[in-house]
Amino acid sequence: MRSRTTAARAHHDPATRGFASDNYAGAHPEVLAALAVANGGHQVAYGEDEYTDHLQRVMHGHFGPTAKAFPVFNGTGANVVALQAMTDRWGAVICAETAHINVDEGGAPEKVGGLKLLSVPTPDGKLTPELVDRQAWGYEDEHRAMPQVVSITQNTELGTVYTPDEIRALCEHAHERGMKVHLDGARISNAAASLDVPMRTFTNTVGVDVLSYGATKNGAIFGEAVVVIDPDAVRAMKRLRKLSMQLSSKMRFVSVQLEALLAGDLWLRNARHSNAMARRLADGVRAVDGVEILHPVQANAVFARLPHDVSVRLQKRFRFYFWDEAAGDVRWMCAFDTTEDDVDAFVQALKEEMAR
Repeated sequence: MRSRTTAARAHHDPATRGFASDNYAGAHPEVLAALAVANGGHQVAYGEDEYTDHLQRVMHGHFGPTAKAFPVFNGTGANVVALQAMTDRWGAVICAETAHINVDEGGAPEKVGGLKLLSVPTPDGKLTPELVDRQAWGYEDEHRAMPQVVSITQNTELGTVYTPDEIRALCEHAHERGMKVHLDGARISNAAASLDVPMRTFTNTVGVDVLSYGATKNGAIFGEAVVVIDPDAVRAMKRLRKLSMQLSSKMRFVSVQLEALLAGDLWLRNARHSNAMARRLADGVRAVDGVEILHPVQANAVFARLPHDVSVRLQKRFRFYFWDEAAGDVRWMCAFDTTEDDVDAFVQALKEEMAR
């Protein structure tokens, strides 16, 4: 009897590497193995499965005994569901001008979430209590959306990292004004690895109410989670997750990926590696005349400025994105599977293109 084989075949070269996004990386082998474990037999749908139940206990170890995880499909979904649950229909969210919710989610927080974003320019992607106060006003003015939430990103979209004390100051400031604090943790693992502290040190310990936990950029195939730390900070989470089309019927396959990352130290191993590759990349770039690094390299991103024509030629050899094309600013991202050879080859290519 002839054995059956899958009809799928490779449509890409697995040796191809780029520096455009950590989303370009595949899944970590340990995550793939976990999916295979969860695949056997039948499990109750829509989150009533054993894997989603066990995930709650895993999350308690990272974010405290009150933490409850609501797995969703993606980061935009996590942010929209979280912010919806934290605001009234007349509510607004204060965020950095560079925040992902403000510039990279297609207007979903406002169009789908029905809330108002109040953005603040920042030099490094980080809010401060003083910057928050630029938008934290007009609470009794019916002509203005009411500021109800401060949303920060850790690490930020510019690759910078908040210290625990900085987040504590923001949480205290927001809470004093009757606002809640949401943390977009798309790369929260990279921030923890950079600070060399547990994730709780800059979340539940310092007053964060709700966070979006990111897994896709750190070795998962798909899936994130809204983690509610303070249950009084949200309402109708289950209904809003469904209403926002983020309720997975086969949720065990999201939950088991999160478990694979978080039950042991895979999340930290992956983040430490991608951060180390970014530091190696930054060190190599600094030796190239005519290239300027724009922000501190604190996680797995390197922001640089170089001649536009050099970037265009280099993009034909390694894929990456312009951050501000008019200024010549680019962003280079490292992933859990970026190797030292990948970095060294990119730096060599950069040197060659700069010398042309």
